Amino acid sequence: MVGGHQPQSTGGASCTGTMMNILNIDAENRVVLNVGGIRHETYKATLKKIPATRLSRLTEALANYDPVLNEYFFDRHPGVFAQVLNYYRTGKLHYPTDVCGPLFEEELEFWGLDANQVEPCCWMTYTQHRDTQETLAVLDRLDLDTEKPSDEEMARKFGFEEAFFQGRLTWWQRFKPQLWSMFDEPYSSNAAKIIGIVSVFFICVSILSFCLKTHPNMRVPIIKNITVNTSHNTTAWVLDKTQTNAHEAFFYIECVCNAWFTFEILVRFIASPNKCEFVKASVNIIDYIATLSFYIDLILQKFASHLENADILEFFSIIRIMRLFKLTRHSSGLKILMQTFRASAKELTLLVFFLVLGIVIFASLVYYAERIQANPHNDFNSIPLGLWWALVTMTTVGYGDMAPKTYVGMFVGALCALAGVLTIALPVPVIVSNFAMYYSHTQARAKLPKKRRRVLPVEQPRGPRLPGQGPPNQQQLNQPGCGPGGGMGVGGRRRRRWPRPVRRRRRPAAQRGRSAGQHDGRAGRQPADERHQEQSSQRRGGTQSRRRRDDVEPERRGS
Repeated sequence: MVGGHQPQSTGGASCTGTMMNILNIDAENRVVLNVGGIRHETYKATLKKIPATRLSRLTEALANYDPVLNEYFFDRHPGVFAQVLNYYRTGKLHYPTDVCGPLFEEELEFWGLDANQVEPCCWMTYTQHRDTQETLAVLDRLDLDTEKPSDEEMARKFGFEEAFFQGRLTWWQRFKPQLWSMFDEPYSSNAAKIIGIVSVFFICVSILSFCLKTHPNMRVPIIKNITVNTSHNTTAWVLDKTQTNAHEAFFYIECVCNAWFTFEILVRFIASPNKCEFVKASVNIIDYIATLSFYIDLILQKFASHLENADILEFFSIIRIMRLFKLTRHSSGLKILMQTFRASAKELTLLVFFLVLGIVIFASLVYYAERIQANPHNDFNSIPLGLWWALVTMTTVGYGDMAPKTYVGMFVGALCALAGVLTIALPVPVIVSNFAMYYSHTQARAKLPKKRRRVLPVEQPRGPRLPGQGPPNQQQLNQPGCGPGGGMGVGGRRRRRWPRPVRRRRRPAAQRGRSAGQHDGRAGRQPADERHQEQSSQRRGGTQSRRRRDDVEPERRGS
């Protein structure tokens, strides 16, 4: 108590100071992130939840930090970053449906996050782009492009790109790509279309000839000349109606067709850009075998036709039917169909497995079911015969040559038919879906423009640092986000370039003198006699330096 007055309480002031300290601490813990023009505000403690990431190592010495606005700027996708920041807050990473999968992966890689942390609810949607990329890679291998490739692409394909750019191509290097395109790419030019039509024509004629020569009306009987040694030697013609040969016209048709096939395969082999890949191609292997089978058949007919059971050798001519697979080179739909079966190999294998399992089970059941009751007309004398019945029933063909006669056998037959319908119906939608997927991607690629604008990787400029901030140390350079804009340089390398110091332009002497005079409170003009003395001293210095150079030159020439 002073002067009879009690001092006032300071509790209100201390409470205000405490609140100010709390607000200051809270402001210091906050961090502002400007990503793609959208500002996000969070706490530093939130960014520390996931260590060893780009956001967990933010410092004010990074090039992304703007001391004026007190924020970090990243020129990245703002929509993806919203999910990234929520991952720091909630610990759950969700996939935004409005971005493409590769972009999402690239953004996660930039922020130092693992793509495998995506939640299960979004995983199927997120991984769809991987299936699409695999499908596009398969279509690239199928070579479904029906447009004519450019000269640069052909030169790169045949391995003489350097000679093409230098203009030193030989006549064979110019003609070889054209020859290959005419025989292997039916849609590359009008000549290629004509050759493709001729090739398809000979394939159809060869298959048609192979089928028609088996018709009885297209065959001629074999007439043998038999000489009988008797007292009266005579010659008789015996008609053997059990043996016939194909008409002679089919032989000439086969010769013409195989001559074309031989010529075609030789030209394609000579003009192929890669001989090893050409030999190992499945369609070409079929062509080799079918063509060789014709010449082997000619040799056997010439030298082995007199042997017993020589007709069995005609069985090898069935290989020529495989030429139908050559039509896949002329039809993208057939290529897609073949690739659909190849991609659905797992489903087809599963289908065959369940069919075999059901066939064995129901064949055994129907065999014993028909033997329970006395049945004089039992068609199931053994289980192997029951296998045939079960196969026909499960595939819903139903020839009717074999049928159960007892009630128990009929019940087994009903179960067999239902099991067959369910077994076959399950994998069919998967196969249809694969075909629709390949076909839709093929149609989309056909409409895709070939020439697209290229985006050059330009490095973002870096603003000048404040005088008291200084350059970041080496440890900070190694941290993510030190590059310009928090990104990568050209070619994936981080470019660490410091801004050049700002050079001030030297002002004219009159302005310098005027400013100095104004500063000193005197006139801004320099006296004329002082300027004259400076100019004369500069001229004398230049004259003396030239004289010294002239004196040194004779000494060098004399030495």
